[in-house]
Amino acid sequence: MTAIGIFGARGRMGQAIAGVADAAGLVIAGGTDGKAEGTIGAAGAPITTDPGTLATRADVLIDFSVPAALRAHLDACIAAGKPLLIGTTGLETEHQAAIDAAAAHIAVLQTGNTSLGVNLLAALVREAAARLGDDWDIEIAEMHHRHKVDAPSGTALLLGQAAAQGRGIDLATHSARGRDGITGARRPGDIGFASLRGGSVAGDHLVILAGENERIELGHRAESRVIFARGAVKAAQWLIGKAPGRYTMADVLGL
Repeated sequence: MTAIGIFGARGRMGQAIAGVADAAGLVIAGGTDGKAEGTIGAAGAPITTDPGTLATRADVLIDFSVPAALRAHLDACIAAGKPLLIGTTGLETEHQAAIDAAAAHIAVLQTGNTSLGVNLLAALVREAAARLGDDWDIEIAEMHHRHKVDAPSGTALLLGQAAAQGRGIDLATHSARGRDGITGARRPGDIGFASLRGGSVAGDHLVILAGENERIELGHRAESRVIFARGAVKAAQWLIGKAPGRYTMADVLGL
């Protein structure tokens, strides 16, 4: 049976992934976290601080930890020759470069969201942006629980990237984030982002395409973290045996 290792095992997503893997009859090889405390999964696999040992015991690794730990996790997977799914958000340019380098040696799937519904939404956003002219303004609003530390969310950026790909533009140079005060008129072609935080919201995302006298709204509401865990486990199983390279959830879904 497939053995899954979980980086960030004591976090909300790590625990949700363990629950889904247990229900699917998969083996949990163990987990790592900042503190070597407790166990994970129904079988009580140990949680340690040693990614290298975990990588040797697992068939595939799933990372929902923190950006600061990513390089160590990539190195462990490269050394063990094991594929890695990265769901950690808040990654910067240097992290993406490290993932690119690792993908020369192992299969890596990196995504801002593992929900199957969200990734289908991204495909719809890409298609809509490609077919509508740039006189349609694109705004992305997202809301998450009060404990989330990064903004915009990884999912909002995933949707923004989908819109930018549809338009054939670079998201980094066509983004508007955090409007405040007298900002002037909206710059044509920008993709706007708005981030809300509060309560226990698992994740709400709304993509608004606003034209003259009409508006299209494409959205997704996550009612439980279980949907992300299910998608992560499905994608991790798909990743096993794949050639070295970078993959996305669109590859998993055949989009």
